[in-house]
Amino acid sequence: MDSIDYYERYASAYYENTVERSMEDMLARFLELLPENADVLDLGCGSGRDTVALEEAGCYVTPLDGSAQMCRLAEIETDKEVLHMAFAEMDFDEVFDGIWACASLLHVPSTEMDDIMRKVMNALVPGGILYMSFHYGEQEEYRNGRLFHDFTEESISEVLEKQADARILDLWVTEDVQGRDGNKWLNVLVRRLDKEEGGCEDE
Repeated sequence: MDSIDYYERYASAYYENTVERSMEDMLARFLELLPENADVLDLGCGSGRDTVALEEAGCYVTPLDGSAQMCRLAEIETDKEVLHMAFAEMDFDEVFDGIWACASLLHVPSTEMDDIMRKVMNALVPGGILYMSFHYGEQEEYRNGRLFHDFTEESISEVLEKQADARILDLWVTEDVQGRDGNKWLNVLVRRLDKEEGGCEDE
């Protein structure tokens, strides 16, 4: 069972376990970097919880998830159409002012991470902001039916160094919002460089 299969099977339980969890502090740090009425992609939107919060903050949000069952529940939660799409299927070109990838890219295996990160960066407008979060650590393993690719400050920096137009704005570690002991999260804020700042462009 891969990670999407997990969410197909346990969508309702996952929804119930996460829909009321507050991401207020992380959302605030993300939102303060965005323009007014920003276009935001909620990448791996899950229950739709953060789509609702982002829209309440004045953003125009496109929710996306790879699980059809999670999309169905998120559409009920958000009263919006949710894109049913795997990360590898994304082909956006400079569309979004911000991308919110809360606990979603952590399911991408190391063999695919560079390609997926390129798609994510391409989806941002120059100057756009990416937030992403991962379990803190060095492991890449299956846990509870899902693949988890953990990162530290050093290892995520190595991934982002391969993206010529990515600049890390902030890295910080937080405790688990569900209160699970010893479970820490790495939070990452990244900006896509403007062309004049040296962002990658075909010559």
